[in-house]
Amino acid sequence: MKETKRMHPFEEYQAGITRRNFFGKMAQGIGVAALSSMLNPVSSLGSATNVGAPSGNGLGLPHFAPKAKRVIYLFQNGAPSHVDLFDYKPTLRKWHGKQIPDSLTEGKRFSTMTGKQTARPVIAEISNFEQRGQSGAWVSDFMPETAKIADELCFIKSMYTESVNHAPAITFFLTGSEQPGRPSMGSWLTYGLGNSAQDLPDFVAMTSRDKEASCGQIFYDYYWGSGFLPTKFQGVKFRGGGDPVLYLKNPEGMSRPMRRKILDDMRALNEINLQEYGDPEISTRIAQYEMSYKMQMSVPDLTDFSDEPQHILDMYGSDVHRKGSFAFNCLMARRLAERDVRFIQCMHAGWDQHKNLNYQLKIQCQDTDAPSAALVKDLKQRGMLEDTLVIWGGEFGRTPFLQGNIEDTRNWGRDHHPYTFTLWMAGAGVKPGFSYGASDEFGFNAVENRVHVHDFQATVMHLLGIDHEKLTFKFQGRRFRLTDVHGHVVKDILT
Repeated sequence: MKETKRMHPFEEYQAGITRRNFFGKMAQGIGVAALSSMLNPVSSLGSATNVGAPSGNGLGLPHFAPKAKRVIYLFQNGAPSHVDLFDYKPTLRKWHGKQIPDSLTEGKRFSTMTGKQTARPVIAEISNFEQRGQSGAWVSDFMPETAKIADELCFIKSMYTESVNHAPAITFFLTGSEQPGRPSMGSWLTYGLGNSAQDLPDFVAMTSRDKEASCGQIFYDYYWGSGFLPTKFQGVKFRGGGDPVLYLKNPEGMSRPMRRKILDDMRALNEINLQEYGDPEISTRIAQYEMSYKMQMSVPDLTDFSDEPQHILDMYGSDVHRKGSFAFNCLMARRLAERDVRFIQCMHAGWDQHKNLNYQLKIQCQDTDAPSAALVKDLKQRGMLEDTLVIWGGEFGRTPFLQGNIEDTRNWGRDHHPYTFTLWMAGAGVKPGFSYGASDEFGFNAVENRVHVHDFQATVMHLLGIDHEKLTFKFQGRRFRLTDVHGHVVKDILT
């Protein structure tokens, strides 16, 4: 009888290790480190040299002294018409009704709504412009309250982008890519800078739309998503109706001490799994349960405007008490900023005037003008504007030429226009009462000091003390960043 050769004990041990067991055991060290990072934020903060290694409390940034502590981004979905609001072009009146020069449109992409339109008559601005404040910035009569704070604003009149359709263009502005899947700007900042708010999320998103529902813009969750970053860095959306955040209230019969005991037990179970598998999503789950518990106390106080003086409420406008309105969200943004929320993203849809330019643009301005200006004034009078960056702008501009038939006045419109448009910034680190860049005489192309979307993103990160080339995350074998492989800080607009 042939003798069976015995395996060495070490070989037997190796043969008995399953793939799942191997990765689970190997991950224990990572899991313990991640949990330690979460439970002891002071000792776990990294340094600027460990960029790319995810941490529950940021990477120990900033890279250098920041000018801004927080950002409020008033994103205007649908694209405000720059030539009707901020970029005054007398040439448009001279050319009104005449075909725009072919030299401008040749080889350019437009949306399917005017892509095959052969008649492209120039139309003059539908509003009146005046120079405002000591800076002499041109602002439309449609924006009277914004006009009053012109000396606080830094206008960038030479923005340009790449996409001619809304969702890719918005995604590009917010994530640095036209394709969904990348982390949004707020996620990058909270990933790099860590926690600042004690009992609220560091990244909050709110949405609103025009009351007439004239614009079919959709708010996709990836506009405030964390992409391939751990999900604890994604934005928390505050709803516009009912409870701002669902499931914060305890069910009937559940006391707060009882809730605390349940969460402690769940945490203990999750910690076991975290040590066993090292999955960062388990760390996220622990952190989010704790945040929800804190928000049970902080959110009701946050949304209670009874402590706001009447003159402040009046400044934001009559819509301020309507939950889900742009005015309500702007006041919420200030209250969130007071509580050290790092990135507040207010998105408002209604600017897509393809066939209703002559009546809907003015209504849209009436809904958003006063709240936007009030936010800047409110922050300034509280001494917060000096370290809060406010941004106002859309994903692209509107064409200087008409979409539609020039004789059909009621259905006048302007198509999407990525080749130049205007946004403004105010507050921490940007020059007040300053206009940067310029478009050509038709408001068609950015021709002076052109600012690409990646340049804008690099500048925002710079104001927060981040070198946009160094804040990276390794995913699928490549180190990604918000600005991809592009972007330059626009130093001329900085104080």
